Amino acid sequence: MQSYLDLLTYVKENGIDRTDRTGVGTRSVFGHQLRVDLGKGFPLLTTKKIFWKGVVEELLWFLRGDTNIRSLVQKGVHIWDDWPYEKFKKSNEYEEETKNEFVQKIIEDEAFASQWGELGPVYGSQWRFWQKTDGTQIDQIKNLIDQIKANPDSRRLIVSAWNPGEVDQMALPPCHSFFQCYVLEGKLSLQLYQRSADVFLGVPFNIASYALLTHMIAQVCDLEVGEFVHTFGDVHIYSNHVDQVEEQLSRKPSALPKIKLNSGIKNIKDFTSEDIEIIGYEPQAVIKAPVAV
Repeated sequence: MQSYLDLLTYVKENGIDRTDRTGVGTRSVFGHQLRVDLGKGFPLLTTKKIFWKGVVEELLWFLRGDTNIRSLVQKGVHIWDDWPYEKFKKSNEYEEETKNEFVQKIIEDEAFASQWGELGPVYGSQWRFWQKTDGTQIDQIKNLIDQIKANPDSRRLIVSAWNPGEVDQMALPPCHSFFQCYVLEGKLSLQLYQRSADVFLGVPFNIASYALLTHMIAQVCDLEVGEFVHTFGDVHIYSNHVDQVEEQLSRKPSALPKIKLNSGIKNIKDFTSEDIEIIGYEPQAVIKAPVAV
């Protein structure tokens, strides 16, 4: 994952200090790209430990079309907790509950979760249930896979999470906004466009997620994997991540792990976490950093 460390260095050395929506402040560059040959190993960062369970469960959550945090927190995945909790804190129902108490209510109380665990029409909704003006829905993931199988040379193999008609209803507008697939010589490549990228905290997670998605789509389409291409808009280091970045850059990466999928899965909706295994992952210690909400 030297390409990721090179990106981190580039933003650190060339970024311009900017204000941002969260009020934290960033060092930012606009427009960058990294490429990963998925045939050379799975791009799961080794210079710090990545929450692999979170990568897998969130992606499966997207693919189910789910938009409520309840099923995530029931499995111990808390990467989306902050946004509904901040919304709850502004409501008349808030009675000084801590975030942990809020999450426990989400787990225990289905009605409470239905009201306060919902994130709006975020990724899963757009991927699987894009709303048309006539009231019908588009399953973009199914359409993508059908198109890859029927017309692999198509230049329209695109899935978009950025829906201008619904973006204001989302807890967080999609950062990884859309992706495009490309088939050549029996190999599937995937390019992601990410409009906003927290390069220290979020990007390693995003790389792993979309690399996994590439493997899953390739398997159900009877293809090998090619490249993962990550194209960025605003790629930035938050001002309260500077020390963590220095620690990250002081570490030397080790060999990439490998991914193993249950070869019997031929429909993407059938994947579970038990069907996805990471092999030979030997990361260095976690480097904690605050999430800007």
